[in-house]
Amino acid sequence: MKVLKFGGTSVGSAKNINKVIHILDNYSKEDNVICVVSAVGGVTDKLLLAGKQAQNKDNDFLNTFNNIKNIHFEIINKLNPSSNESIITEVESKLSALKSLLDGIYLINELSLKTSDKLVSFGESLSSFIIAETIKSRGLSAVQKNSQELIITNSNFTKAEVNFNITNTNVQDYFKSAEQQITILPGFVANSTLGEQTTLGRGGSDFTAAIVAAALQVKQLEIWTDVSGMYTTNPKLVKQAYPIEKISYQEAMELSHFGAKVLYPPTVQPVLDLNIPIHIKNTLQPEAAGTIISNDDTIATLPVKGISNINNIALLTLQGSGMVGIPGFSKRLFETLAQEKINIILITQASSEHSICLGIDETDSEAAKTAIDITFENEIALHKIDPISVETGLSIIALVGDNMKNHQGISGKMFSTLGKNNINIRAIAQGASEKNISAVISEKDAKKALNTLHEQFFETQTKQLNVFITGVGNVGERLVEQINKQKKYLKENLKINLRIVGLSNSRTMIFDEDGIDLKIWKEKLASGEKATLNGFFEKTKALNLRNSIFVDITANKEVANLYANYLRESIGVVACNKIACSSNYENYSLLKRLSLKYNAPYLFETNVGAGLPIIDTLNNLIVSGDKITSIQAVLSGSLNFVFNNFNDTNKFYDVVKQAAAEGYTEPDPRIDLSGVDVARKILILTRESGMEMNLEDIENTPFLSDAGLKSDAVDDFYQTLIDDEAHYQDLYASAKAKNCQLKYVAQLNDGKASVGLQKIPEGHPFYNLEGKDNIVMFYTQRYPEQPMIIKGAGAGADVTASGIFSDIIKIGND
Repeated sequence: MKVLKFGGTSVGSAKNINKVIHILDNYSKEDNVICVVSAVGGVTDKLLLAGKQAQNKDNDFLNTFNNIKNIHFEIINKLNPSSNESIITEVESKLSALKSLLDGIYLINELSLKTSDKLVSFGESLSSFIIAETIKSRGLSAVQKNSQELIITNSNFTKAEVNFNITNTNVQDYFKSAEQQITILPGFVANSTLGEQTTLGRGGSDFTAAIVAAALQVKQLEIWTDVSGMYTTNPKLVKQAYPIEKISYQEAMELSHFGAKVLYPPTVQPVLDLNIPIHIKNTLQPEAAGTIISNDDTIATLPVKGISNINNIALLTLQGSGMVGIPGFSKRLFETLAQEKINIILITQASSEHSICLGIDETDSEAAKTAIDITFENEIALHKIDPISVETGLSIIALVGDNMKNHQGISGKMFSTLGKNNINIRAIAQGASEKNISAVISEKDAKKALNTLHEQFFETQTKQLNVFITGVGNVGERLVEQINKQKKYLKENLKINLRIVGLSNSRTMIFDEDGIDLKIWKEKLASGEKATLNGFFEKTKALNLRNSIFVDITANKEVANLYANYLRESIGVVACNKIACSSNYENYSLLKRLSLKYNAPYLFETNVGAGLPIIDTLNNLIVSGDKITSIQAVLSGSLNFVFNNFNDTNKFYDVVKQAAAEGYTEPDPRIDLSGVDVARKILILTRESGMEMNLEDIENTPFLSDAGLKSDAVDDFYQTLIDDEAHYQDLYASAKAKNCQLKYVAQLNDGKASVGLQKIPEGHPFYNLEGKDNIVMFYTQRYPEQPMIIKGAGAGADVTASGIFSDIIKIGND
């Protein structure tokens, strides 16, 4: 004998019912089959809705009833298009009885628990009849047996308790003489010892199947649903989740209790003592292996077997100094909730006895607070305890596994993983058995928490980075290209799954939580939504993805002003925009503090030297205990390009235009040629060396003509370069006369910084600096005479994009 149960989705359409019949046909060729079915998907909710509408004198109950009627007739017509008269006649009779019951509820304006059980029983009655008759019409040996004649309970309506002595006898006696190959049983429904219709509570169809399986002591109970077993976590929220091959009864109950909808926890109990395995199977993919629940000793593999969660949690906190050392507070608290029929999902109490926290369903929070405040009214009035506090909008995250107790550090790994993603924990509960570690967090963080923990405990240590890029011009486009080219390498070799989730230019922005297709990102961005800086931030914040990184590839002050907002949301910031790090020292210091406080990396290697590891090298010197004594540097690739190409045979204007055309200067070349850009860079190096300094503290000796310095617009500035060519030729001639090269040099000496054009003599490390190269010489306590030198390309879209990419990877490797 085989016992199979099919849920609401499995019998939710004619297409799926045909799959069920095909499965039953195959099984019945080898053994007799008992098939327990739920109501058609969604019908139970519609029955309850119709009952509520009728109770409230809402005539829409007739529309809901007609909707229920149409659902069943549509299924009948698709299953039996030619010969369904007898089925329709009987279904119409059942629906007529349902309509009479709803009319009665409407007339007396009352819906008791007893009537509610009678009402919802129509769902399973209709589905089981239709399926049984369809099977018989196809020539198979099948009978519909009313479960109410077999399963006997008390009169605790809506969640009746089973009388197993009577029920087991009924089941055994009936199937001892049953000759049909397939027996269809409606799940969920039962009868009381007084002959009243009752139901077995939420998930009762699973329970029905387990009761029958235990009574007949079958070899295995099969629960057929719309997923391929119990998953490591919710696959709708974590795409990397996968079915668990084997799991223990205890683990299954823990996961079911904490939100795994595949299995109803009481289902396990009837088969648990008899060691009857439960096999979770997928009706839509019957070939899938599914999950086997049993007491098999070979099950234990990974310490954590699954991660589950429950949303819509309210956290009640009873606290006060008057509780310490006084017995009876817990007893009174739990009795009060029990009297209100409020289920407690989680309990935690500090050893100081100063407070007790309870997790309950959010819908019960108001009733719970009212009842508890009344119970402790006297203590509250005497200020021995505080009025009960209620926090809503919470979720419980639970790690489950029989083998966790044998592995050290599981809880530490769990909490550190959540902490790194700034997921605040409101309460913690762990039993001495160590099969379950639960944490209460904000519901808005539940998806991020599940993905973060799943990545930590179940994936091959592949870290997912979710990148949001503002500024996809020349450098931004190269960065996207580099990421697209290296994605496979990063995943295979560095175990980093790098996804670009958001992109924005000055006009439009796009987002894709699953990662933007980088082959067609330009087309998508062209038709994206209108871009705003705050809108981009709010969308990034709302997605709330783990390991989120905001990348700024602009020179926009307003973008830089948003860094603090990103960091406060634990979103890392990677910036080639120098404005933030060269702003007033208070803001620079604030961003550094926020980065530490919210565990959000703030990296800006490309602020100085594009892709050269200048800041990284400086930081490594400082953290290793070295101290900077002096810095000598050529930090402007654009200015170095200009002065390497300018001579007495070409014009200064032409060289600057060439530098702009090749992307070596900012769109406004005055930023580069005025020395402001270089001043910002030496300021950043000075601050990273541990010194407090602001931009106005840096001595800037300009080389531009007076007209160039005073120009109001870019076009006006270019015109001054033409008009003042003699001024620039004089600079060149002065250097050539001394056999020197013109280099724009930044210096830090004795705590003072300066920038300006210098004549560099032959033999100096700066003399032969070519093209757009940068060079930095760090003099330190360890390098007092021979400096540490970093030299290489300091401008250009590719190298700048490479530097940004390097910062992103650095975050992934942390």
